[in-house]
Amino acid sequence: MLAGSVGNLTDGLAAAAAAGSACPLSFPSVGRDLTVGELATVSRAAAGALAGRGAEGGERVGVLSRNSPDFLVALFAAVGVGAAACPLPLPTSARDLSGYAGRLSGIVAAAGIRRILVGEKLGGVASRLAGVLAGVELIPLGSLTAEGSGAGGPSRLPEAGPDELAVVQFTSGSTAAPKGVRLTHRNVLAGAAAIAEGIDIRPGEDHGALWLPMFHDMGLFGTLAGMFAGIPMTVWNPGAFVKDPARWLREFAACGGTISPAPSFGYESLVEAVPRDEVPRLDLRRWRVALNGAEPIPMAGLERFLEHFAPAGFAPSAMLPVYGMAEATLAVTFPPLGRSPTALWVDRDRLAADGRAVFVAPDDQRARGLPALGGPVRGVRVRVVGAHGGPVADREIGEVEIAGDPVTAGYLTAPGAPSAPEPDADGWLGTGDLGFQHAGELYVTGRRKEMIIVRGVNFYPEDAESVIRDVPGLHRRRCVAFADTATDGTEQITVVGESALADPAGRARLAAELRAAVSGALGLQDVAVHLVGPDDLPRTSSGKFQRLAARELTREAARLNA
Repeated sequence: MLAGSVGNLTDGLAAAAAAGSACPLSFPSVGRDLTVGELATVSRAAAGALAGRGAEGGERVGVLSRNSPDFLVALFAAVGVGAAACPLPLPTSARDLSGYAGRLSGIVAAAGIRRILVGEKLGGVASRLAGVLAGVELIPLGSLTAEGSGAGGPSRLPEAGPDELAVVQFTSGSTAAPKGVRLTHRNVLAGAAAIAEGIDIRPGEDHGALWLPMFHDMGLFGTLAGMFAGIPMTVWNPGAFVKDPARWLREFAACGGTISPAPSFGYESLVEAVPRDEVPRLDLRRWRVALNGAEPIPMAGLERFLEHFAPAGFAPSAMLPVYGMAEATLAVTFPPLGRSPTALWVDRDRLAADGRAVFVAPDDQRARGLPALGGPVRGVRVRVVGAHGGPVADREIGEVEIAGDPVTAGYLTAPGAPSAPEPDADGWLGTGDLGFQHAGELYVTGRRKEMIIVRGVNFYPEDAESVIRDVPGLHRRRCVAFADTATDGTEQITVVGESALADPAGRARLAAELRAAVSGALGLQDVAVHLVGPDDLPRTSSGKFQRLAARELTREAARLNA
């Protein structure tokens, strides 16, 4: 609908404002609101001021802001002058500023950013960056909007074409050099339309609400999809959820939220945060779409959420396990609306060793549950290919490839960095994810680069993680598994788990239990176990655990202790 009727994001915002200028955009964490009409007016004025400072079409402009009106104003100001907006990550903590400056320098170099629009209350961060980002102009958004509200700035702004760059979305990888996904206006508008159609967004009925960072693809494109579709959006800062998930859920229900996305860990956090005896006091009957977008999604965690919140009126059919990524402007496959989550139970040993999904009973000791992630959304094509590059048979494991209107044409990388994969001549882009198709639906089994090979036998990290998550002493079921090298040079599985245990004897017992559980389940004798403190496992900006970054941490710790 929207993708075919407008040519760029500025047009999309104008169309949304014309259809419902009073539609609210609320940011409770910062105590600020604005309407879509106000966003269109303010961002156009800011674009004029930005053009007056010399910004022009083809440029890449950084956007550094918390989840607030400033983020959207900065984004639309950048695209309003024909530039591409580059959402930038925020520091994880005050202690992280030195490392953060280095990471941001890599992004700035990869994108060729010369200007960064800085949101409110980030002046301290900006002043620290000024000495690091040589040659980059840091522009407080407040001063830009003040300039724009005056008489200055051009009366006519350039119009970006649909195939010009609109957003450069940097992926939340762990060890790789910064890699920016290049998304055109056509990509973003097609992606927003695909999301709106896939979950049947209903103006006048629905209310979108999320807590994910807007510099992340799920937070950004989830917000834009709802706004372009004409529904109210309420956007919290991630910290509001992380610090008090139960309070966030109460506020979500109170604001009338009907649609909300989150990675799998977010739903697990809600189960942990809301005691069973408090669940019946909640009213979650209006929540009709709960997008669950971290893949692979543990079936145990999904089922635990459905059982836990059933007394609050949460309908199982509201839970939608989905597949997506920044490269597709978020959405790739959605399951049918109104269907409770379904899964295939497959032999985990045959899955890893033979590359084929072989059905087993759910209670089989080798069973691994894989949720059905649905079929392609509007405008997207999906296939699974083998090592030969051609499509594989039903239930055969291969790499997931995507193509279509919302899919990127490639990446931006820093000068001298390894080149990133590009789509082939037919537009197919490899995702790096492994999976299979069955009965028209996609099932994701893991990441190619995270496969563990021990003595020639393949294992998925999830195979080890799933058997130890419920071991007593593990903090909030948090653990990762990855391949590493033993002291004798052979490959082994290493498990890292979070634990609050302080007693050395207790920690030793826990490590022994984790080692025995993994060894027994996978038939391996040599399993290394490391315990770290609560919240010490590295995560991406969307909250997913970073297995390869955890491996680097354990290696660094071993070097320091050597």
